Parts: sequence; structure tokens; C-alpha cells
Amino acid sequence: MKRLFDFLFSLVLFVSLFLIFFILGLMVWIKLGSPIIFKQQRPGLYGKPFYLYKLRTMTDEKDKNGKLLPDFKRLTPFGKFLRKYSLDEYPQLVNVIKGDISLVGPRPLLMEYLPLYTKEQAMRHNVRPGITGWAQVNGRNAITWEEKFKLDTWYVKNHSFLLDTKILFLTVYKVLKSDGISQPGNVTMEHFTGSKSSVGGGHG
Repeated sequence: MKRLFDFLFSLVLFVSLFLIFFILGLMVWIKLGSPIIFKQQRPGLYGKPFYLYKLRTMTDEKDKNGKLLPDFKRLTPFGKFLRKYSLDEYPQLVNVIKGDISLVGPRPLLMEYLPLYTKEQAMRHNVRPGITGWAQVNGRNAITWEEKFKLDTWYVKNHSFLLDTKILFLTVYKVLKSDGISQPGNVTMEHFTGSKSSVGGGHG
């Protein structure tokens, strides 16, 4: 049922909003250049890699040594607008349609984090990752990595259609309020470098 709902809902949403996001894509091309779509390999179900799609929000500016500048220097005002209202996430509907991710689930993070997880934290890969999730509606990027993983593993142990529906409604509310977009001093989240202790427990 979850996969069928994901597929049908995402397909309808993708088609109905296509014109709006075609215009946004055109604006990305004008303001930031090509490519319009940013893609990056992320771990999916059971850690299997896939390419996640997003609208591009940063420039390719480099320093004198040819190294990319820090994210906060490359993130443009238009990019901030896209991120503030999660408009850059629209291409991920294609990921949902393909079956790479779900509408609801733990957010797919970086491949380099896989060996850093504790056994408990690694449980987040026992379900498909999602565009939004329990951690996103309970702090998003404003909480610590340990809090985020605790929420993710709670979701894995307690997910249901009713919980997913609740998360989807809360996501709309949180996006409109622009809650938890970033940690203080960071564009989004600081890099995860591993936990010293196992993360467990749950949140209601």
C-alpha cells in the first residue's frame, strides 16, 4: 500500500506542478547556469546507492587553487529561497516514482556516513529513505545528529500509514513556517563524524 500510494501521489503531484517547476528550473538556469539539476549518490534501502535529484541552489565558485568555496559562500539568495520553502526538493518526486525513495522515511544522507553509524543508527536504512520524515517534522536541521538518528530509528520501529499521513501534514506546516532549515553557523547541518555511544529509545 505504501509503495502504491507513493507512486500515485508523486505522479499526480509531479504532473500537476510541472509548469511551476519548469519556470523555477528556467530561473535556476538564468541565475546559476547549468546543470539545473544537482544529483548526488546517496544510500537507499539497505544502503544500496542511488542518485538523488534536487534543483541546484549553489554556484560553482572556486578559490585560486581551484577548490570549491564553502557552501555558505556559494549559496545564493535565490538558492536560499528555494531551500527555505523546500522547492529544491521537487525533482525527488522522480526518485519516488522510480522507487529509490518514499515520500516519508529517514532522509538519505551521504555515502561517506555509512561506516560511521552505530548498529542502532544503521537501522535507518531498514526502510526506504524519504523526502520528509519524523526527524524533519521534529527539528529538521536545528537538532543534533544524535537526536536526528534517535527520531529516525523510532520511525523505523513504529512506521505506519497513519504516522506517514501525520508527517506529510506536519511537513506542509513546517515548510510554511520555515522551521529548522539550518543549524546556527551552518548552511544546513555540520558534517557527521560519528557517535561515541549507541543511540536508542524513541519519541512520541
